[in-house]
Amino acid sequence: MSSTIAARVPSGSFFDLTRSDPELTRLREEGAESVLPFVLMGRILRSGTPYAEQARALRSEQVTVAGVTFDWFDAELPREIADDINLANYRIVEHTEERRTALTAALDRLSLVHPEGFERMREFVRGLLWMGLEPGVRASSLTSSSDPALPYVIVFSDKARHHIPPNTVSPQPSSLFLAENLLHEGTHQSIALHIHQHQVFADGYSSASSPKIEIAWRAGQGVARNQAWEIDRAFHATCVYSQLLRFRRTELDRDDLTAGERASFRSAYDEGLLAARYLMRELENLAGHFTPHGTELLAGLRQQLDQL
Repeated sequence: MSSTIAARVPSGSFFDLTRSDPELTRLREEGAESVLPFVLMGRILRSGTPYAEQARALRSEQVTVAGVTFDWFDAELPREIADDINLANYRIVEHTEERRTALTAALDRLSLVHPEGFERMREFVRGLLWMGLEPGVRASSLTSSSDPALPYVIVFSDKARHHIPPNTVSPQPSSLFLAENLLHEGTHQSIALHIHQHQVFADGYSSASSPKIEIAWRAGQGVARNQAWEIDRAFHATCVYSQLLRFRRTELDRDDLTAGERASFRSAYDEGLLAARYLMRELENLAGHFTPHGTELLAGLRQQLDQL
């Protein structure tokens, strides 16, 4: 068993959108490939809601970079889908030329400078939801997100061009920041798939009863669940940090960043390395909650972080 998170969708597996399956086959034959992830959503949630048929109301603009095509969704996100992936307060934003240019530039950057990261996007991302808060909603917007209930689809906002979570914010937008946030969510999707396909946590493990890991750098956010993380959430975060720290290191080694981009990536790298090392130590102390495969993954993560 590999000690790293899956880099490929196993052929013939639940997540293989090309496999022989009556519903997937029908939609492919009808030219509705963009809604295939919503078939999996229905099966994961077992709600009986026809998400795939609802999703056919979505239009999609195809964005192709380096031979890879992504569906950038347009129109109104069906209400039941929005509710079930925690986007009730959001709407799909207008496809402007500025957003189109920024998105293409971000994907281009991944393909040219971070080919391993772009391969992860190619494998685990099909749909893109560029969202904004509904008018009148008084809340802080998400930067980017993904939900294990909806494989292959990632969500981001205009904020993703300014913000490297958790604390780095730039007044100037950058396609490099958007590239990182796209990779961030694509990595989450690959981790969710791996956990679904392999037993990572020990028998009897439950997020509801999990020991909590204190997250000091989220103490000022005011939301209790952000200040103490369950083991599975901390594991997700550590895997993501491992990917993004390498992304930031590569960017810092280049000579085509603006001064503002360089300062932002330097701050995010230093802060992220401290956070990842802290989470790594905490997870190792809680290794009894992992299967043998899970402890192999922890060892692989430790090796990756020690190389930074």
